[in-house]
Amino acid sequence: MPSDLISSTAAAPARVNLLGMTRSQLEQFFLEQGEKKFRAQQLLKWIHHAGVTDINEMPNLGRALREKLLQIAEVRPPEIVSQQDSSDGTRKWAIRVGGGGLVETVLIPEGDRATLCVSSQVGCSLDCSFCSTGKQGFERDLTAAEIIGQVWLAIKSYDAFQSGKGRVVTNVVMMGMGEPLLNFDNVVAAMDLMMEDLAYGISKRRVTLSTSGVVPALDRLAGVSEVSLAVSLHAPNDALRNQLVPINRKYPIAVLLQSARNYIAAQTDRKRVVTIEYTLIAGINDQPEQARELALLLQDFPCKINLIPFNSFPQSDYQRPSGNAVSRFWQVLVDAGYVVTVRTTRGDDIDAACGQLVGQVVDRTRRSERYRQAGELREMEAG
Repeated sequence: MPSDLISSTAAAPARVNLLGMTRSQLEQFFLEQGEKKFRAQQLLKWIHHAGVTDINEMPNLGRALREKLLQIAEVRPPEIVSQQDSSDGTRKWAIRVGGGGLVETVLIPEGDRATLCVSSQVGCSLDCSFCSTGKQGFERDLTAAEIIGQVWLAIKSYDAFQSGKGRVVTNVVMMGMGEPLLNFDNVVAAMDLMMEDLAYGISKRRVTLSTSGVVPALDRLAGVSEVSLAVSLHAPNDALRNQLVPINRKYPIAVLLQSARNYIAAQTDRKRVVTIEYTLIAGINDQPEQARELALLLQDFPCKINLIPFNSFPQSDYQRPSGNAVSRFWQVLVDAGYVVTVRTTRGDDIDAACGQLVGQVVDRTRRSERYRQAGELREMEAG
């Protein structure tokens, strides 16, 4: 076959998606193109301040540079498949990512604040017994562009880029589908963009990563990030947590809390505390004696406690606790001197409440992916 025919039929190389690149990554990208580093600042503003995805609509990049970029790069957010609005103002999106997978993103408005719950994986491999996402299994990690793209799409949904009426998203929580610390590099890059002044400029106190307890990755996070930390505890002892949160069998409570303590100690702001998330399940972990055990467990640990009444989903036999049971549990902790909040259920009429995120993705658990993630954990431990 003639060589010119081979070259003409060869697939064109994939263009790099600039949406998920941090400032330092973009600076390196432009240096490799023979351009000045300041081009990264211009591009960040166009993408994240102005919401522009068409490189031709970025005139201060210069015509020659725009033409070059069009050949090798793109700005491609994920795609909104559906949008649902709750009677309480909560908005949920089903978002299609590469490969056809779907994730869910939820915006919860409250007064002058709006918290965006962002997903980090298609599905989840941890299989916590009270969480709907884990029941569909794990498909793959999201890219940094697919993670920060959820923030971009949420703002775009309210036309905030065009209106200039202020932020739609004031807080971000990495508490959506997936375990963020099992997608470490992409999650860290996306969180960097959330806090980047040239992108979204959200305070490190208002970006929160929630983990079920991937201790080696949490130890690693302390060296590269200062986001707020939430720990999904859900039990006052190892025996019960082994049942509710299976990763506890690998990293028990004492090991997890020490890692979280080390994370807080590494922060420049020494007044930071860990948010302890505790899902209350009727007859399982909602008894006053368990509240007293939790109070003793967290003694001298820098934390506040967020109680989350269980939100039901079809694959679970668990039940939501009564209001009296929640009040009794809360009172024990308050009497012990803790700052305790009870999370108000939001968006349950559209299945957007905590623990309900599952999207329209069928159960495509892949054992090879579970083995891959287990291998990654071993590598982090060895490192």
